[in-house]
This record gives sequence, C-alpha cells and structure tokens, in this order.
Amino acid sequence: MKPTVLIATTSSWFPTARLAMALADAGCTVDAVCPARHPLAKLGGMRRAYDYRGLTPLASFAHAISETKPDLIVPGDDLATLHLHRLHQREKRDGETAVLIERSLGKAESFPVVYERSKFIELAREEGIRAPKTEVIANVQNLKQWLDRMGFPTVLKSNGTSGGDGVRVIHSLEEAERAFQELQDPPLFARALKRALLDQNKTLLWPALLRRRSVVNAQEFVAGREATSAVACWQGTVLSSLHFEVLKKRDSAGPSSVLRLIENAEMSAAAEKMARRLKLSGLHGFDFMLEAHTENAHLIEINPRATQVGHLTLGPGRDLPAALCAAVSGEAVQVAPKVTENDTIALFPQEWIRDPESEFLQSGYHDVPWEEPELLRACLRKIRKQGALEFPQRPVQALAPVRLPRL
Repeated sequence: MKPTVLIATTSSWFPTARLAMALADAGCTVDAVCPARHPLAKLGGMRRAYDYRGLTPLASFAHAISETKPDLIVPGDDLATLHLHRLHQREKRDGETAVLIERSLGKAESFPVVYERSKFIELAREEGIRAPKTEVIANVQNLKQWLDRMGFPTVLKSNGTSGGDGVRVIHSLEEAERAFQELQDPPLFARALKRALLDQNKTLLWPALLRRRSVVNAQEFVAGREATSAVACWQGTVLSSLHFEVLKKRDSAGPSSVLRLIENAEMSAAAEKMARRLKLSGLHGFDFMLEAHTENAHLIEINPRATQVGHLTLGPGRDLPAALCAAVSGEAVQVAPKVTENDTIALFPQEWIRDPESEFLQSGYHDVPWEEPELLRACLRKIRKQGALEFPQRPVQALAPVRLPRL
C-alpha cells in the first residue's frame, strides 16, 4: 500500500513542489498544506492541497493532518518545522498527532536543539565534529566581549532564519552593533503587510504585531568554501545522502544556485553522528565550510527540513525520496534513474535569475522541470511578478539562454 506523505510549507518556495514530484515518483501518495496559489497546486501527481493560513497556522496544519491522515509529514521550510514542533507541544504526548510528528521529524528532545544554533554546535563539538565556536549574544556588551576574544571577521546569526536572511559577516565594531540590532529587532509591520498582500505570505504578521525579538548568536569565522549535505534519516540512521560544494549563490547571503556533487568523508560522518545524536527522522540539511588550505569540513548549522536539493535523484545511496518512502512503507528501496551524469547542477530558477548568461546553464545540468509544464509556467509567472518589484533593471524576458515554454 502506498504511504501518504503530507508536504507542509508556509512559503511559496519552488523546490518544495519539486520534492513533491519526486516523492510521488518514488511511490508515495502526496498531499500538501500550503499558501494559496502555491506552485504545488499545479502538480499533476498531487492528490489535494489544503490552505495554510498564516494567522492561524497550527489550526491549518491540524486540519490538514486530520483530513489526510498521513504516514509522514515533510516540512518544506523552517517555519513549517516550528509550527509542527508547537503543534506537538499542544497535543498530549501520546496523542496521535504528537506521535506522527515525532515519527516524521525525530525524537521531541531534539526539537529545541535544531533552532538553537549555539546548542546545536555545542552538541556537535561533544560528538567530536569539527565546528566553529558559537555563543548566544544577549546584548551589545556581550557582543563587544566576543569581538575582543575572537576578532574580525566574525559571523552573526539569528535563530529561526534560513536562506541567509539572518546571517551577517562582520568586519568592524560599528558594523557589528548595527547588524546585531537588525537581527534582533522584530520585522517591520509595513514589510509584513507587504508580503501578506503581494505574496499571500502572512508568516511575518504575528512576529511584527507581537514585536518578538530574535535570539542572536556569534559564530567563529571560517575562511573557505561553502558546502552542504542533504540526508534522509529514519530513527537516527542516515538512509541516503547528497553532498555538494557550493559554486555560486544568488547573492552573498542568499540560497545556492550552482552546486557540484562531491564525496566528503568528514561531511558524511558529521551528518551521521548528528542524526544519531538527535535521533532524526525525515529530510534534513547540514551546512559546512571547507576550510581554505586544509579542506577540513567545519559544520556550521542544521536545516531541520527538506532543502532545495532534496528532490535530486542521483543513483543508489543518493535518492532521498526513494529512501524515505521505503522506510515508511517497509518495502525495498526503488531507486529512480539518475537525472544526470553531470556532477555540476545549476538549480532552477536560482542560477537563471542570478545570471541569464551563466556558463553553468550550458556546461552543467540545468534542473528545469520540463515534465511539469504547468508548474514551470507558475514559476515563471511568479518570477515575472517579482521581477517587476525586485529586478526592474533585469526584465524576465532577458533571462533566456535556455528554451522556455510560452506563458
């Protein structure tokens, strides 16, 4: 019998739809709880999508769980994971929903750790994993004390953020104080309202209204190249993994746009140790810095949800959706054919937006979902809409070194 997977997402992030496609191809029945007009609704293999309401998020998730009765929940972004953690707290420990959430994400004892950056790094270092020193910064005085000890550059990160939104690399005291204030302050109501009206994304409204301040951490700077791992876990065991070196990013603090598939024993061992320590289940990501001159892999953070590479099927041991579906169903892994033999992956639409004339769109594997034309059209329409707001100097029509369908 096909296992049912509920994709839970609070944003319109395009890769979540790619993951749903891969899970359906792996033999799962896929439902979703997502914002209105999410690209997930354009998928041919989707059974049903339930509305995510940013002002009543836990009720949205609880309704979708009640209706779909899934075997597994896969969060597609950090806020979705946080909603599931809070829903678990609201339910009785032995209630069906609480049991399902632990089955999907891992033991409840790990829930606070994946959002507390300093605690996660502390556990990693206890496991003998190479990781930079990280501390919570409560105030400007703490910040100055840290800088006196560690010097510049240093890194400031706020809890509960992803995609580079809550990260700053600091080179001076003035810059540090300004960044600390920005990272700690709650979102501006005007920004939250704009996102709610234009993108139908209401996730910032409650933090803006309640004036919630973020916890800020300082992390030791590691000079080198960024790398990332995506893993499928089951009860603390890594079932399948992908390891990449980051070649290009949308911008210095944004998501990756070009990756190179690698084998790295230190990254693999670190992911396995942390999955075992936290008793993780489901899809997770780990970010690293590959130190210049030594190539040592320093673990810098965890992403407690599916990442943008989780849908890629790259052969035995490198097919996360197939491994996860097999774990849930109890059947043998049915690995899909490799999507490419090319180790360089240009992610769509990230690299296309970053540079429409990028060499990687031709030399690498350009991960365009040609098999789902409605999904592709929805993505292009969203880029066109955002382009009018965010990229006025670069109209979408110019982003065309590859064949694209008409809208």
